[in-house]
Amino acid sequence: MKILRKLWCLFLILFACICILVLVCAFQPDVTKALAGFLYPEGKQEEDVSAVSQMNAPGAEEQQRRSERPDPVGEEKENRDSKQESIQESGEFSEEILSELNAIEAGKEGLDESVRPEYDSPEQSDLTVPQSVSGRNGYQRVQDEGGLIDDDEARALQNEIGPGNTGDDLTFDPVFYPYYAMLDEKGKHLYRQIFANANDLYQVFAPVEEVTAPELKTVFAAVYNDHPELFWMETAYLGKYRRDGRCMEIDLRFNRLSQNLEEAKRTFNENAGGILAQAQSLGSDYEKEKLIHDILLERISYDRGAEMNQSAYSALVNGRTVCAGYARAFQYLLGQLGIPCYYCTGYAGESHAWNIVRLEDGYYNVDATWDDGEGGNYDFFNKTDQDYAATHLRQELSVYLPPCTGRLYRSPDEPTGAMRRIPGEMRGIEDLGISEEEILRSLADYYTDCYNRILAQGAGTYEFSNVIEGDALFEEWYGAYQGEGYRQGYMNNAIAAAGASSCEMNLEVEELAGDRYLVTHRVNIQ
Repeated sequence: MKILRKLWCLFLILFACICILVLVCAFQPDVTKALAGFLYPEGKQEEDVSAVSQMNAPGAEEQQRRSERPDPVGEEKENRDSKQESIQESGEFSEEILSELNAIEAGKEGLDESVRPEYDSPEQSDLTVPQSVSGRNGYQRVQDEGGLIDDDEARALQNEIGPGNTGDDLTFDPVFYPYYAMLDEKGKHLYRQIFANANDLYQVFAPVEEVTAPELKTVFAAVYNDHPELFWMETAYLGKYRRDGRCMEIDLRFNRLSQNLEEAKRTFNENAGGILAQAQSLGSDYEKEKLIHDILLERISYDRGAEMNQSAYSALVNGRTVCAGYARAFQYLLGQLGIPCYYCTGYAGESHAWNIVRLEDGYYNVDATWDDGEGGNYDFFNKTDQDYAATHLRQELSVYLPPCTGRLYRSPDEPTGAMRRIPGEMRGIEDLGISEEEILRSLADYYTDCYNRILAQGAGTYEFSNVIEGDALFEEWYGAYQGEGYRQGYMNNAIAAAGASSCEMNLEVEELAGDRYLVTHRVNIQ
């Protein structure tokens, strides 16, 4: 009985304590909140309630299955999109979001909706860098060093800074400025403003268009990639952003040459002009391109520690640079000669830069940095995307440049040079001293004649000509040089018969009277 009495007393005491606690919680909300925090650590309560509500919601099982499926979108795009959605939902930027957006390479934001990559991208994991060129890279990606500003500073900036030179009077030929052509209309407006202010050494200005950090990075990269002549402009810039993501100020970065720019331009033009003078006397674009390539290899030394090594100035004036300097110098010189040449960036063991050149029959890859080995060579000169698939991968905006599929100017063991019709009054075979019996009327006859000419003269540098008849044969002949037919037709056997290993050949075509064509072959067989 004593035990039962004690248990009954204990029950009454416990019941009284609970009643007192209920009354306290009813009249003191802070006590209730403290007790909830003790029983449910921070966030736990909401997670449990959310989980229960989701499990009871209609379609919850289907949503769960979807969440477990792999996301087909690339990790980089997923990260970028999630950050942008976070900004839109929360209505504000954070330093973390800005930092992560700045780490993303220039991409689709700011481009025209019609822009699509035609480039067939290889897998990065499949790339192999030849030992002879390992480490010959050094390209630096465009970087926004931007930061956040509060509303007070944003209002102050609106009153303190203007747009500078808007560049509204500028135009850019898409053939020579492909990155400009990629942009949407807003991006093109910003591009013109950035270019004009950089050209005027106007460093700090307000954007003429409302722009976010990813869009600004795309536009700045387009300006930088298109204009090697702006050798005083650095790859980094600073954008100042409100917490809603809008850019309020653009700060360009200039190197030390900006302090005495007129003298720097004079020195740069003198060095470039000496090279251009040698090339301008040549006949074909290919001959000019090859000469520029060879001169750069002769004058430049690869040096990772070179000053201003992302600029054409470091290559053409200082003579010491990295891949970016080689490519920027090559781009500038060919552009001055009227040959479209683009700055291409990507990956080749490390971040790397090279060029894409447009010649008569298409586009070609050129990597002068990797050609600048012992004695110079043409291992990476005028190659197709297929040739580069094992070593080079385009990235950033360069994936939207044209694919490189040209074949006529590949070297050194394939024919290269100008294939053109000489203007003016057409000559006849009598003007050339050629008889009807010497006219070639089939591709087989042409192959036989070329083989015999090379066999008769052997290795060395020389030229020979023959005449083919008929537009149909001319088209068949032209197709043979665009593809591999001519090699099987005569070239491989001719090189072997001459005891040589390679042949570089420049072809020139003159249209004659009577539906005939004079083909001149300038060969260098080694």
